[in-house]
Amino acid sequence: MQLPHGNKAILGNKIESYCLNIYHEKGKHKAILFDAKLGITIDNAYILKEALLSAAIREKVKIVKENDYGIHYNMKFILQTNVGESLILVGWIIRRGETFPRLTNCYPVKK
Repeated sequence: MQLPHGNKAILGNKIESYCLNIYHEKGKHKAILFDAKLGITIDNAYILKEALLSAAIREKVKIVKENDYGIHYNMKFILQTNVGESLILVGWIIRRGETFPRLTNCYPVKK
């Protein structure tokens, strides 16, 4: 299935404050992988942002769970840059009372 309202997806500050932040206690591991595998850092975060927004429209998702917070979706897609290629795992949520998906997490596969 497609991500409902994927064309209205919101990334928030998750990319800069977590996924590409080498100073974040947990996010730094993702930041290191993004840099090593794809050459994506906070300085060129637009590459990841554009890929995520595009994927929100075109890629398939799977419902992981539904809880008091909303409906959680997982997505996988391949991201290729001049540095390399990696499978990217992405989490989205559509919160109760909202009609648009929000990014909850994303990271490249370690392999």
